[in-house]
Amino acid sequence: MANPVGEDNWLAYVDEESRHANDLEARVKVVELFKNAVSSEPGSLKIWLAYCEWFWSLFTDCQSSEAGWPEEEQQLGRDLFSFDAALSLWSEGYEAIKYRINDSHEFWNRWVSIELEQLARTRTPVGVKRISHLFRDRLQVPHSTWDNTSQMFSSFLSTYNNAAYETEFKEVTASAQEAKAAYEAREPYELKLNKASKSGDQEAYKAIMKDYLGWEMSQVKKARNPVLAVLLCLGLFSRVLSGVFAFDEEVWSDAAIYLYSVQLQARTSQVQLPVPNILDFYQRATSHCPWSGSLWSRYILSAEEAGWSFHNVESIKHAATNTKALDKNGMSGVLDMYTAWCGFLKRTAMDPNAPEDAADVAEVGLLAALEDVDLWGRRLYKDAYRGDPNYRLQRILIQYLTEVKGEIDEARSHWDRMANQPLVADSYDFWLNYYLWEMVVYASRPKARSPTPATPVGGTKITRVPGLATSVLQRAIARPTLDWPERVMEVYLQHCNDYERPDTLHQALDMVYKARQEVAKRRERENAEAAAAYAAQLQAQQQVAPENEAAQGSPSGSKRKRESTPGDASQGVNKRVKSVEVDGADNAANEQKLKRDRENTSIMVTNLPADVTQTAIRKYFREYGHINNLDIRKEADGQSTSALIEFRSTEDVQSALLRDQKYFGLNQISVKPGTGLTLFVSNYPPTADEAYIRNLFKDCGEVFSVRFPSLKFNTHRRFCYVSFRDQEAAHKATQLDGKTIEGKYKLQAKYSDPTHKKDREGAVAEGREVRVKNVDYSANETDLRDVFGKYGKVANVRIVRNLSGKNLGIAYIVFETKEDAEKALQLDKTKFKSQILLVEISKETNFKPIATNRSDRASASPAPSGDGDVAMTDGYGEFHNRDQKPRPKEIQERTMAIMNVPDTVNDARIRAVLEERGFKIVKLVLRPDHQGAIIEFVDATTAGRAALGLEGYEIVPGRKLRTGTVNELFKQSSEKREDKIVTGKGKASNHKGGSKEATFMPPPQNIRRPGFGQGRPKRGLGFVAAKKIDNKEDHKATDLNGAGSSSKPKSNADFKAMFLSSGNGSDGGHKDGHADSVNNQVNGTG
Repeated sequence: MANPVGEDNWLAYVDEESRHANDLEARVKVVELFKNAVSSEPGSLKIWLAYCEWFWSLFTDCQSSEAGWPEEEQQLGRDLFSFDAALSLWSEGYEAIKYRINDSHEFWNRWVSIELEQLARTRTPVGVKRISHLFRDRLQVPHSTWDNTSQMFSSFLSTYNNAAYETEFKEVTASAQEAKAAYEAREPYELKLNKASKSGDQEAYKAIMKDYLGWEMSQVKKARNPVLAVLLCLGLFSRVLSGVFAFDEEVWSDAAIYLYSVQLQARTSQVQLPVPNILDFYQRATSHCPWSGSLWSRYILSAEEAGWSFHNVESIKHAATNTKALDKNGMSGVLDMYTAWCGFLKRTAMDPNAPEDAADVAEVGLLAALEDVDLWGRRLYKDAYRGDPNYRLQRILIQYLTEVKGEIDEARSHWDRMANQPLVADSYDFWLNYYLWEMVVYASRPKARSPTPATPVGGTKITRVPGLATSVLQRAIARPTLDWPERVMEVYLQHCNDYERPDTLHQALDMVYKARQEVAKRRERENAEAAAAYAAQLQAQQQVAPENEAAQGSPSGSKRKRESTPGDASQGVNKRVKSVEVDGADNAANEQKLKRDRENTSIMVTNLPADVTQTAIRKYFREYGHINNLDIRKEADGQSTSALIEFRSTEDVQSALLRDQKYFGLNQISVKPGTGLTLFVSNYPPTADEAYIRNLFKDCGEVFSVRFPSLKFNTHRRFCYVSFRDQEAAHKATQLDGKTIEGKYKLQAKYSDPTHKKDREGAVAEGREVRVKNVDYSANETDLRDVFGKYGKVANVRIVRNLSGKNLGIAYIVFETKEDAEKALQLDKTKFKSQILLVEISKETNFKPIATNRSDRASASPAPSGDGDVAMTDGYGEFHNRDQKPRPKEIQERTMAIMNVPDTVNDARIRAVLEERGFKIVKLVLRPDHQGAIIEFVDATTAGRAALGLEGYEIVPGRKLRTGTVNELFKQSSEKREDKIVTGKGKASNHKGGSKEATFMPPPQNIRRPGFGQGRPKRGLGFVAAKKIDNKEDHKATDLNGAGSSSKPKSNADFKAMFLSSGNGSDGGHKDGHADSVNNQVNGTG
C-alpha cells in the first residue's frame, strides 16, 4: 500500500501497526515505519516524540523479563535498541524540531528528564558535562519557555556543580541574549496565534499564521544574524507544513520560493547559510499537493538544475502522471507539469554537450506530450475540450523544430493548424506571436535590407519583403471574431510602413479602413443585440417603477405629508428628490448618467477556484474597469465558486467579457453578461431579512445574492436587490410582482432599471411650497393665509406646533402653482407682527439617519395604508402622555444600547428580535451612524434580562450583538466599507456606492424648540438638557449628543445586578444629573 501523507495519517497508521507488534520482527517493522514517517514529515514534533518514546520503550522492555519478551529476543533487542542508540535518537529528533519556538520544549523537556534520571543514578563528571552542554545549547535557541529552561539549569547547577554556579550561569545568560531578543520579536505573533487557537477560530489562526510567515521570510535580509533568521523561518515552515497548512498549495509554494532564494543567497554570502535539500523538499511537497502542476514543474526544473540524469527526471514526470489528483482542478495542473517536462526536453536537445540521440528523444517526447495532453483533456471534458488557450506545448515544439531541427515548414504547419482552432485563433495574442515568429525566421536570413524600401526611378527593383509575416496579419484582420482587432490593425499598418512596398502599404490602408468600419458595425450590432434582449425581458414590466424608494403604499417609500390639501389630489405623498434643486434638462441628464444600471453593467463568472477570495477576483478584473460591487458564492458541490460582478459602465463589461474561457489560476472560467438576473424588490414586511427574501422566491429558482441598502443616511429605506442564478429564475420572480403578502403588503418585484424611475410628485417636488421661519408665536393659520394670499392662491397653511399646541415659529404654505410660490418670496425679510419673516422654497432631502420606534407605534417603515400616507408627528421626541412622563432616573435605569448592528438592519427587525424573546419596550431609536440602537424598556428588570439575553446574539451571519451603555454606543463610528477597486491614480472609495470625493455628508442639524409651557426646557429627542447651577455642585456640561460626564456609565454587570435584585430601582452610584443626561441621549437622538 502507498505510504500515508500528513502528520495525523502517519501517527494513526503507525499506532495501528504498533498495537499488533507482539514479536521482535514486528517491533523492528514499526521502527522502520517511524523512519519513513520522519523522512516524510521531518519537522513533525508529534511524530518525532512518538518515535523516540517508542524506541525508548523498546530499550526499557528488553532490559528485563517483565515485559514478557522471550530470552532470545531480549538479547537481540539489547543490541538493536541500545542505550546509546536511544539517546542518539532523542538528540536527532531534537535537532529536527529545535527551532519550533512554540512547542519544541515539549520534546526537549522529555529528553532532558531522561538524561537527568540517568545522571541521578550515575553522578559521573562526564554526565554532568554532557547535560551542562545540553542546557547551554538549549538556552541559545529562542523558545517560548526560556525562563523555565533557565530555572531548570539553575537547579541543575545547584545540585551537580554548585562551585561553578555563578560563573556558568552568568556566562550562559550573557550568550543567550540574542535568543531572547529573537523570541521577543516574534512573541506578538505567538500570542495572537495562541489566542486564536484557544478560541477555536481556525480562519483567524490561518490568517495570523500567514502574516507571521510573510514577516518571518523577510527577516533574512534584515537580521544581524542571517543564519538564525533562516533557521527560525525553516522552523516556522516545519510547524505549518506538518500542521495547519499541510495540504495548502500556496504555503508550499511560498516555502519553495523562500528555499530557492536562500539557496541563491548562500552562493554569494560570506556566511554559510543552512540550506536543506531542495529536491527532498519538492518530493514532500508533491506528495502533499499532488494536484499542483506548479509544484511538479518546479520539481522537474530543480532536478534539471541539480544535474539529474534524463531517466531520473523522467521518473518525476511519471510520478506526476500516475497520481490521480493532477487533474483535480482541471487541465491547468496537467498543462503546467507537461510544460516543464517539454521545456526540459527542448533544453536537453539544445545542449551542445548532449548525446547524439538527445534531439530524437526530445522530438519523440514532445509529440508524445502533445498527444497525451489532448487525450487527457478529451477524457476529462469529452468534446468540450478545446486545448490550451496559451498553446504552451505547441510553442515549445515550434521552437524546437525551428532552432534544433531547422524544419521551418513543419513548424509553420503547427502555426497554421492552431490558426484553425477558435480557442486560440480568436485571440490577438496568438496572431502577434505567429507574426513575430515569421519575422524572426525572416531576419535569420543573411541578406540585410533597408527598413523602408523606396520606389526606384526608371525601372522596377526586386526587393525582398517579409510577405509571410504580412499574410499572417492579413489573416488575423480578416477573422470576424477576433477579440482585439484594433491592436492587430495598428501592428499591420506599422509593419507595412516599415517593410512592405508602397502598393502593399496602400492596400493595407484600404483594408484597415474597411476593417474598422466592419468592427464598428460589429460593436454596434453586439450592443443592439444586448439591448434587444434586455428589452424583451422587460416587456412584462410596468413602465413606471420607482427604484430608489418603494412604490406608493410602501412603508419605505411613503413620506410624511405636510397636511392633506383640499382639492389638491395630485399631492398625495410628497416624493423626495435626490438633488436639492432641479436646474433643468442638463441637471436631469447628469443625474441620469450617474445612476447605477446594474442590469447592463454586471457579469456572472463561474468555475472560479473553490477557495478564491474577493481580493483575488478584484485583482484579476481590475484592469478591465471600475468594480462597484462583488458577490461571491461557493457552489453546492464545494468544487468551485461563482461571482456576480457589477462594473461602473457597459464598456467595462465588454472588456471583462474577453476573459471568457480564460484561466483563473488553475480553473478555466466562464464569463457571461449579467443581464436579466437582478430584480428591484420592495414593499415586503419590515421585519424581512435575507432568509425571508430567499424563502419568498425559493420556488422561482436559485437566488444568488440578496443586497440590502445602507440605512446610514436614510433609515426609512425598505428595498433590496435580488440576483438570481439564471434569467429564467429572475423572470419567474417578476411574476410575483403585485402579490399580496401577509394580507397587507403588495410586493414589488421588477427588473432593476434606473431609467424607469417615477418622477417625484407633491408640493415640495413641484416647488409649490414655501417654508416660513421666525413666525410670530401669536400668529395663526388665518393670519398667514391673509398675508400670503396676496401673492397667489393658497392651497394649504400649516404651522408647526408642539403637543401643547404652542406655535414653534415655523410654518409651511402650499400654493396652487409654482409661480405663486416664487412670488411669495418677496415676503422674505419683511416684518410680520413683531417678527422678521424668513421665507424660502421648501427643499427636501433623503437624509434621515435616525429611526424612532415606540411601543404604541409602527415601524419607521410602517405598513402601507390604503393611500400610502403616513401621519406626521410634530416633534421627534415628544412624550405620548405628558401626565405620565417618567422621571429621568427611571428612564436611565431601564435604557441600554446594543452595538455591532449592521447598517442594513432596520428598526423593525431589531424590534422583532426583542419581541421574540419577550422583552417589552417603550421606545427604540435606531442609530446606523453608530452601528447600534438605543432601547428603553418597560422597567429595569427587563433591561437587565435583555442585556444578558442579547449579548453575543448573531443578528446576521457573522455579526454578533454587544450590549452596553448609551455612552459606549456613541463612541462607535459608522460602518466602513471597502467595496471598490479603482484603476489608475484615483483612490478607492470609502463608502459603498460612491467615491470619497462624491460622497454627500449633510451637516449636523442643531434642533432647538421651546418646551411645554412656562419656558421650561424640553427634554425630548433632539434636545440638550441644561442643568441648574447649584452652589454646592459645579456646573457640568453635556456633550454634543447629550451625554453627561458627571458619573460612571452603567455596565453589563450593573444591568445584571439590577436584574438579580428584581428591579428595585436603586442605584446609589448615579446622580440625578447623570440620569437627566442619559435621558437626553435617549430622547435626543430619534
